Amino acid sequence: MMMTIWVIALVVYLAFRLWYDGLRRPLTSDEISHFSKVFQESAENGLSTGEVVTLRRFMEEDDGKEFIMVNLVKFNASPMTHPDTGQDIKASALLTEYTQPFMGKILRRAGHPVIAGQAVGGYLDAWNTPENPGWHMAGLVRYRSRRDVILLSFADAEFAKIHKYKIAAMKQTFAFPIQTRAALYASPRITVGLLLALGATLLQLALA
Repeated sequence: MMMTIWVIALVVYLAFRLWYDGLRRPLTSDEISHFSKVFQESAENGLSTGEVVTLRRFMEEDDGKEFIMVNLVKFNASPMTHPDTGQDIKASALLTEYTQPFMGKILRRAGHPVIAGQAVGGYLDAWNTPENPGWHMAGLVRYRSRRDVILLSFADAEFAKIHKYKIAAMKQTFAFPIQTRAALYASPRITVGLLLALGATLLQLALA
């Protein structure tokens, strides 16, 4: 019985890792060609020619691994007019109408917020950069793969229905992907492993 508990815990953990890490398959040339065409047809979603080129390079350099998107946001002045209801709404509240459904989709593909916070000052260290536009907040979001972020955004027909809220809420935004090289907290891989080990140990003690 005790061995069964630990075998089940191991199987659950391996299933979690398969879901969280994915198969780590880089985008294929056919996928890159298909998504490039989708991007070129997405001008109404706010993509510029330069962004289409950058996205193609982002796909061509895919290694199949996870990454974190760094986001800086400056809101439009509040209150503003809701694009659907015509009523007054805070820009931050309007952005939530985009982030909540989008984060729901991200979570189903093992993506999740890493940290988000409000800006409390201007640039404390800046070399040869444009003047600070007055960022209001910053956030980091983990994606399982480049394929996931593309499928969740401009390759998703439902994306345009909520992306308009993001465009309306933000006056300026700046986003770029990074891959982790060092971190104080490894990842949910460690947390889930420890929780399963703790659960298996407690169950073993209860049945002893």
